[in-house]
Amino acid sequence: MEQEQEYLTFVLNDQEFGVDILCVQEIRVCSSVTPLPNKPSYIKGVINLRGIIIPIVDLRQRFGLAPLEYNKQTVTIILRTQDIQKPMVVGIVVDAVSEVYKFNKKSVRKAPDFGNEIDNCFVKGLVDVDNKLIILLETQTLLNQDELYNFKQAQSSSVV
Repeated sequence: MEQEQEYLTFVLNDQEFGVDILCVQEIRVCSSVTPLPNKPSYIKGVINLRGIIIPIVDLRQRFGLAPLEYNKQTVTIILRTQDIQKPMVVGIVVDAVSEVYKFNKKSVRKAPDFGNEIDNCFVKGLVDVDNKLIILLETQTLLNQDELYNFKQAQSSSVV
């Protein structure tokens, strides 16, 4: 039996990305956040979601892309780790949600190594769908506090 995995895809700067659907807790319209002092610009602040304080990260800025004015397509995807011992919940702001795809593990290609210039830690692999490449993100790394909040690395890296 071939192993398949479902991914929720979303758009950042006209490029499609995918995250493991099992880590998606919910999709919310972009709403106001409570700003925090002395933080990297890509951390927009926090929201209170049913009693849980969740940091909100502008994924566009975290990946080194120019900030974009939020509009009615802009959404926040609430992601949750599968790790029961050390749960982590983060909201990522993206340009728009695309769709859900089911990919066979064999169809996921390894991302090329770009050396030290581009931070590949968030990239799980690439999938070709209808002659467009979708970048699958490594949800564990995306939800890893050390990687997500690594400000020095964010300043020097660009994923796309």
